[in-house]
Amino acid sequence: MSDAAASAGRRGRSARRERRKAGPGGLSTPYITRGIPVFEVLSDEGAEKIEAQTDRILAEIGIEFREAPEVLKLWKDAGADVDGERVRFPKGMLQELIKTAPSQFTQHARNPARNVEIGGKNLVLAPVYGPPFVTDLDQGRRYGTIEDFRNFVKLAYLSPWLHHSGGTVCEPVDLPVNKRHFDMVYSHIKYSDKPFMGSVTAPERAEDSVKMAQITFGEDFVDQNCVMIQLINANSPLVFDATMLGALQVYAKHNQACIVSPFILAGAMSPVTVAGTLSQVLAEALAGCALTQLIRPGAPVVFGAFVSSISMQSGAPTFGSPEGSLLLNGAAKLARRHGLPFRSGGSFTASKLPDAQAAQESAQTITATVQSGVNFALHSAGWLEGGLCSSYEKFVMDSDQLGMMHVLAKGIDISDEAMAMDALQEVGPGGHFLGAAHTQRNFESAFYRSAIADNNSYEQWLADGELDAAKRANSLWKEQLRAYSGPELDPAIDEALLTFIAERKASFPDSNV
Repeated sequence: MSDAAASAGRRGRSARRERRKAGPGGLSTPYITRGIPVFEVLSDEGAEKIEAQTDRILAEIGIEFREAPEVLKLWKDAGADVDGERVRFPKGMLQELIKTAPSQFTQHARNPARNVEIGGKNLVLAPVYGPPFVTDLDQGRRYGTIEDFRNFVKLAYLSPWLHHSGGTVCEPVDLPVNKRHFDMVYSHIKYSDKPFMGSVTAPERAEDSVKMAQITFGEDFVDQNCVMIQLINANSPLVFDATMLGALQVYAKHNQACIVSPFILAGAMSPVTVAGTLSQVLAEALAGCALTQLIRPGAPVVFGAFVSSISMQSGAPTFGSPEGSLLLNGAAKLARRHGLPFRSGGSFTASKLPDAQAAQESAQTITATVQSGVNFALHSAGWLEGGLCSSYEKFVMDSDQLGMMHVLAKGIDISDEAMAMDALQEVGPGGHFLGAAHTQRNFESAFYRSAIADNNSYEQWLADGELDAAKRANSLWKEQLRAYSGPELDPAIDEALLTFIAERKASFPDSNV
């Protein structure tokens, strides 16, 4: 064989490896459209009973909107009963308000090929959100930095199985609290061209995020289209605080999507029962979603539910439990009954390491996410230690698992090619299919190929260094970051963003509040 032929052969093998890493056909999938039915554990009669209790919660107990006089005025003018900061709602009021919310909407990315459809049969997978700590096998557990933040944005960009860049992929604690949002939002815009999330830690930081989006997409485009989606947590039980309400008002006013998501650890922040918790989840979510419609009818909004359980012995959060899956599934049905897109699920674990516990708990949650009809799944990759830690190794391990979920969600192909009658005719009784023409046409895409799992012989595993999954993942994320080549960003937009950031940072002093 000539040197040229050998070189071409090596390039061919390398190209095939890269295509396999990038997923089927070498293409990144913009989002999942389910080809499988939604699995429901809650009956229609059960849902009606929960909804009836939600009506009682809203009318008899109510919800507090703290330190938000503008919000209280909106509720009073709309016909709610406002008593101080407590608001009670007539039966059916919130359900009527949310009728203006879209059941499905597009979040635009700066690369239109990366746009995502949120709602309907679609599932958008986004990475971990919020941890103050990061960990890897080399340096161990430590506070996150802006370098870690950029690394996770790059890993999410490189993953063919993540459709979204997310938001606070880790907390960059090396930057001032009141200014770090500039660097975080800029990192999502600069190092990825997937959709992203804005800051919600103060109303003015939400305004800064909107301004950066306007620089990137154009003011008129932002006013008429969703380019950011934000996480607005209820302060369960039955409270919305001033910070979340301030951010919600900013984003709804600018027609940007809010995920109104009760954050609940059942047994501490809600009743210990699934049905009781679902009644509370529905009450909180309806109130927040309806508020966005009071501010700007038609603004995109997502019914969210972050719900898990606690250990009744220690009080510590638990994940991957059967109760967690039931809560996720039940809340998904309630969201569908109210015509709203639904956010929940992910790859949750309480484990401190990317170990067997982490794999088991995360697999339980992400499988329930796919089967329950979730439309937007935050925390799909990288979550560790109950959300306190973003893990490099688990990020790529979870991403690999997400690839499997893509295959599962497609369902069973029954096309003529998939029926494989020609292969059956060719091989006949007693033969084998390895050399069949059908196998040769389809072998590269026939089965999901894990980037993490070791399926070699024991002897080959020994020869390769006796690596467990976490060690293999350690090598993989480093390889991915070394190979990272970012998307192009218009130099004029980049310069405008950097100028805006520099001017805003110079206009007020650093603070860690």
